[in-house]
Amino acid sequence: MKDSFVAWAYIVAWKLLRALPEKSAYSLFNRGAHLLVSRNGKSVQRLRNNLIRVNPGLSESQMSNLLEDAMASYMRYWCDTFRFPNWDKERINSTVTVTREELLVDGIKSGRGVIVALPHAGNWDHAGAYFCLKGIHLVTVAERLKPERLFNEFLRYRQAMGMEVLALDSRSIATLAQRLREGHLIALVADRDLSKSGIDVDFFGKPARMPAGPAVLALKTGAIFLTAFVNYTKDGIHITFDEISIPESGSQEEKVSVLVQKSADNFEQGIRKHPQDWHMLQRIWIDEDFKERV
Repeated sequence: MKDSFVAWAYIVAWKLLRALPEKSAYSLFNRGAHLLVSRNGKSVQRLRNNLIRVNPGLSESQMSNLLEDAMASYMRYWCDTFRFPNWDKERINSTVTVTREELLVDGIKSGRGVIVALPHAGNWDHAGAYFCLKGIHLVTVAERLKPERLFNEFLRYRQAMGMEVLALDSRSIATLAQRLREGHLIALVADRDLSKSGIDVDFFGKPARMPAGPAVLALKTGAIFLTAFVNYTKDGIHITFDEISIPESGSQEEKVSVLVQKSADNFEQGIRKHPQDWHMLQRIWIDEDFKERV
């Protein structure tokens, strides 16, 4: 029953929020952000704890302001999501700025394929739509949601932007590798994996765990490996790309660890500059009271 209600709420929001005047819609979500902070639920508490680790020197009032900004950014992402089908090509293109865009564009032109790892920051769907409009074949994965109807809604949402979306399962890695060999772009959110298959990294001076997938794909296919950080601007988003070089020596396992750590280092740089746009409302560090899943 709960899953069905959640699916219904998302679908209704996709319809109703598109009909509201834009200013009213974003104002509504800003008020929602403030309400969530004031209620201080588990997700807000986790976000606060994550931000404290990113900015340990902030005073209580400064941290409160950062938390408000972070929740406003998170709610902006959701308002964007519900209203994105209203955006035309001109708005998508004119509201994106990019640092080192040539790393991706030239990589695709080379035919080698490009894999981009990025954290939960800014609006990565907006970034993906921007590159799809350039004629780049973008492939990503989506974790299956319950109920199935909600998963299908998100699937259609990203497919409408021009993305090829694969369900996250045992077959997806093989398909992603094939798409890279065909010279396409793979984009994967890669800043959290608390399973035993995750790779331990040093993140803001503490142990965290991130997925091996992007690094494994880069090593398996010889694709160009980039990280991206997406932060919000007043009118849209800014994307910063960095290239990660593949280690020349070491075992496969050692190379994967090096690449994932380099990704974490790049994510850390972006988060230090734009902590309010890092939408991490879940545990990411594996110290203190973390318990390994059986």
